[in-house]
Amino acid sequence: MSRKLLKSGVIVSVMTFISRILGLVRDAVVANLLGAGTNADVFLLANKIPNFLRRLFVEGAFSQAFIPVLTDVKNAGDEAHLRQFIAKISGTLGVIVSIVAVLGVIGSPVLAALFASGWFIEHLEGQPGGAKYELASLMLKITFPYILFISLAGLAGAILNTLNKFGAAAFTPVLLNVSIISCAIYLSEQFSQPGYALAWGVFIGGLAQLLFLIPFLIKAGVMVRPRWGWSDPDIIKVRTLMIPALFGVSVGQLNLLMDTVIASFLGTGAISWLYFSDRLLEFPLGLFGIAIATVILPTLSRNHVTKDEVAFRNNIDWAIKMVCVLGIPAATGLFVLAEPMLLTIFQRGAFSPMDAARSAASLQAYSFGLLSFMLVKVLAPGFYSRQDTKTPVKFGIWCMAANMVFNLILVWPYDYVGLAMATSMSAAMNAALLYWALHKSRVYFVSKQTLSLVVKIFVGAILMATVIMLMSPSIQQWVAFSLWAKVTELFVLILTGFGTFALSLVIMGVRKHSFVAHV
Repeated sequence: MSRKLLKSGVIVSVMTFISRILGLVRDAVVANLLGAGTNADVFLLANKIPNFLRRLFVEGAFSQAFIPVLTDVKNAGDEAHLRQFIAKISGTLGVIVSIVAVLGVIGSPVLAALFASGWFIEHLEGQPGGAKYELASLMLKITFPYILFISLAGLAGAILNTLNKFGAAAFTPVLLNVSIISCAIYLSEQFSQPGYALAWGVFIGGLAQLLFLIPFLIKAGVMVRPRWGWSDPDIIKVRTLMIPALFGVSVGQLNLLMDTVIASFLGTGAISWLYFSDRLLEFPLGLFGIAIATVILPTLSRNHVTKDEVAFRNNIDWAIKMVCVLGIPAATGLFVLAEPMLLTIFQRGAFSPMDAARSAASLQAYSFGLLSFMLVKVLAPGFYSRQDTKTPVKFGIWCMAANMVFNLILVWPYDYVGLAMATSMSAAMNAALLYWALHKSRVYFVSKQTLSLVVKIFVGAILMATVIMLMSPSIQQWVAFSLWAKVTELFVLILTGFGTFALSLVIMGVRKHSFVAHV
């Protein structure tokens, strides 16, 4: 089974890799066009709110509740029932998110006041910074309908994933990135505020993602006419599981959004610095963590339905090992190469070396939470696949409260970097609680072989970091390098670091069979 999971994981990772590369290109275009000033802060806020809802509902609560129920229906073998369930879930979700989208467009001033409270206060007081609130209110009217398109696209992707067709859904973010890049290049000069062009890129990209998946649904034979089904027993089951799941696996996104609210009080640039550092964090998180989580949930759901407890434990163990061998060196690399990466990818146009340095500080703080973010992604399905949404939501609430306490403690001495530190700390707490609950219920426990492997991975990561730091030029040299010199130097450092890490694992006896579960 681990071989089948690995194949599916590779497919998702390859598609995600393409998307993430284009995502970095997109962010470089945004940084070049807007820098880290007022326009950047406003667009990033207007883009973050619908994206937060996407991750909360589509990638978080909805998928975690929908996929196990869809797996049950599919395994029952009744094709007519399966098509009826898909018709009712698509119709019900479509109506709900359409209403949400309309309310979001109409209530954009309220949303802007809620999520950018600092700007709203400046607006009420007649301060110059209040213009950011007004601009955000208008821009949200363009970006908010994205939640409608991406919710339906997420539903289509979840259906395809359950049918073991992972590639199409994993590819769709590429369309969003291409859309934003194209609008930035061809439309930015048509607006007095270039952020409007980027906002339209979000709108068009969301629509493109939905339309792209429709032919794949038709080919799979599951393209049906949507129907309203709020009272259908299967829909009731989904929404019963979904409501508590809203706080479960999505707690990290809620924490990041709360960081944005607090950052709106910290002056111009704070939101942008946190955003660009978060974008680099999202690269390995999406490439590895989300990719593994995407393929593990349907598999664990099948294991639960067939009551195969050994396979269930083995598959979680495989996911833990893969997350550690990919996440630990990735986090280490982000920490030691934070500023060089930001200088290489973003430092041009309106994005200055100072902006790179400020973003690097928060990226280093975020890097300590990368492994925890990834562990949450693979541990939470251990509950959702068994249709247990209460345990993750309980832990999610605790971690949200802890994150706010950490924010208040750390924001004063460390400013915006304190927000990143608090997010990493709450993610670690969430991962620890999820594992503790799985261990306590004897659903999953880490074996001695897995612990030994993790220790070896940490040793390899330390050796990798040492080599990179010894080889890396000074920051002054990085700033003075041409773009080509930066790219070349960064590539050499990453390649050397990876080689050091891989060689150290081989020397310590790590082989292919080390990633087979021993439970």
